[in-house]
Amino acid sequence: MTREQRLVLTIAVLATIVAFLDSTIVNVALPAIERELGGGLPAQQWIVDAYLLTLGSLILVAGAVSDAFGRVLVVRVGLIVFGLSSLAIALAPDPLVLIIARGVQGVGGALLVPSSLALITSHFSGAAQARAIGTWTALTSAAMLAGPLVGGLFVDLLSWRWAFVINVVPIAVVLWLLVRLGATEVRKPDAKIDLPGALLCAVGLAGPVYALIEQPRLGWDASVIAAAIVGVISFAGFLVRQRVAKHPMMPLGLFRVRNFAWGNVSTFFVYGALGVNGFVIGVYLQEEAGLPATLAGLASLPISILLTLGSSWAGRIAGRVGPRLPMTLGPLVMATGSLLMLFVNEPFNYVTQLLPGILVFGVGLALTVSPLTAAILGSIDPGRSGIASAVNNAVARIAGLLFVAMLGVITGGALDLGGLHRSMWAVAILMTAGGVVAWLCIRRAAVVVVPDAGEVVVTAGASEGGGDHEQHDVDEGPGDHEPEEHTPHPSADREHEPRDSDSQPGEQR
Repeated sequence: MTREQRLVLTIAVLATIVAFLDSTIVNVALPAIERELGGGLPAQQWIVDAYLLTLGSLILVAGAVSDAFGRVLVVRVGLIVFGLSSLAIALAPDPLVLIIARGVQGVGGALLVPSSLALITSHFSGAAQARAIGTWTALTSAAMLAGPLVGGLFVDLLSWRWAFVINVVPIAVVLWLLVRLGATEVRKPDAKIDLPGALLCAVGLAGPVYALIEQPRLGWDASVIAAAIVGVISFAGFLVRQRVAKHPMMPLGLFRVRNFAWGNVSTFFVYGALGVNGFVIGVYLQEEAGLPATLAGLASLPISILLTLGSSWAGRIAGRVGPRLPMTLGPLVMATGSLLMLFVNEPFNYVTQLLPGILVFGVGLALTVSPLTAAILGSIDPGRSGIASAVNNAVARIAGLLFVAMLGVITGGALDLGGLHRSMWAVAILMTAGGVVAWLCIRRAAVVVVPDAGEVVVTAGASEGGGDHEQHDVDEGPGDHEPEEHTPHPSADREHEPRDSDSQPGEQR
C-alpha cells in the first residue's frame, strides 16, 4: 500500500465514522435532550427523522455530485456541513433549532458516506480494493459498536451537547489529511444531477412524516391532511420523474430484477423494524426503567457484537445454500427476540427480562444482513452496483424514517410499559413480513459471495452510480427469464459459477 493509499483509506474511514457514530449516539441522548429542551415524544421523533429525511432524500444523488465536482471536494464540503451543524445542535436553545440543525447534518451525511467510499474505489483496484473496503467495513462497524457507549458516557459524565461537539475533532483531522493528500482527480462536469427528483423525493417523504408525527397531537386538522396529500402527490411525481428522466437518481428499471426488487421490499420491513427497536429501547430504558445513559447504551451492545461476529458465518451459509433461507430465518428469529422482550415488566430486571430477547435478536440480525446485501447487489451487474447499493441504502433509511414517524400511533403517544409492548409487537410483525417476503419471492442464487460485515453496504463505488450509465432494463416477473446475477462489488473479481437463469422461485439447483 502506497503512502497516498494509506492516506486515502484513513480519510475514508474517519469521514464515515463521523456519520455512523453520530447516528448511533443520538438514540441514547434523546431522553437527556427531552429533559432539557422539552417537546415530548414528537420532538424526539423529529430529532431522529430530520436527519433521516435529508439523508434518505439526497444520498441517491450523491454519486452524481461526487462525479461532477470531485470526491475530495465533496468530502470536504460534507465534513464542513456536518461539523457546523453538529455545533448548531450542541448550542440549540430549543427543539426547533436542534431539529433544523439535524436536517442540515443529514445533508452532510449524504455527501460524506458515498464520496468517502468512492475515494477508496478510485485509488485501489483488484484484490487491494477488496482488502481496503474490508478494512473500511471493519473499522466503521467497530465505531458503530462503540457509539451507544460513547454517547452514554458523554451524557452521564458531561452533557448530551458534548456528544455532538466531539464531532469537530475527527472532522478537523480529516480536513487536515485532505490538505496533505493534495491529489488531483478526474471530474465529470457533464455528470447529470437530478435535482428536481431529489426535491420531489424530499417533499414526498416530509409530508407523510409530518402527518404521522403530528396527527396524534393535532388530530386530523387542515395542516395534517394537507401535508399528507402534498406528500403523496409529490412522491407520485418523483416516481413519474424517475420513469421519464434521461438521468434518473433512482433508475426504476433496477426493480425489474426480481431479487433486487423483493430484496428491497424485505429491506423496508426489516430496517423499519430496526429503526423502531433502536429508538424505543434507548428511550424506554432511561425514561421508564431508570437506567443511566451509559447502561442504556450498553444494553443493546450484545446485538452489535453478535452482528460483527456472526456476519462471516452467515455469509458462508448463504454461499452454500443461497440467500433465501438465511433471509427468511433471520427476520423470523428477530421477531422471536422481539416477542421475548414482552417479558419486560416493572420492576425492571435487565438480565432476566430483556437480555434473552436481545441475544436472540442479535443472532437473527447476524443471519440477515450479509445475505440480504448479497441477494440485492448480486442480482445487478457490477457496472451498476454503485447505484444499486445507493438505492438499497436509501430504502433502509427511508424505512426507519417512516416507521419512527409512526411511533406515536404505535405506542399510543407514550413510551411507557404498554407503549414498549405495543412497539415490540410492531417490530415482530414487520420482521415476520420481511421473512415471508424473502421466502416467497427471493430466488436462490447458485453461488453468492457475501460481504463480511456490518450494515447494508453503503454506496460502494458511488461514482459508478452517478446517473450517467446506459441502462439495460429487463422486464421480469415470477415466471419470466431472469438475467444473470453477478457477484456484488467489491468482490467482483472473484470467480463464481454461472447461474441457471431459467429456474423458478424456490427451485433447488
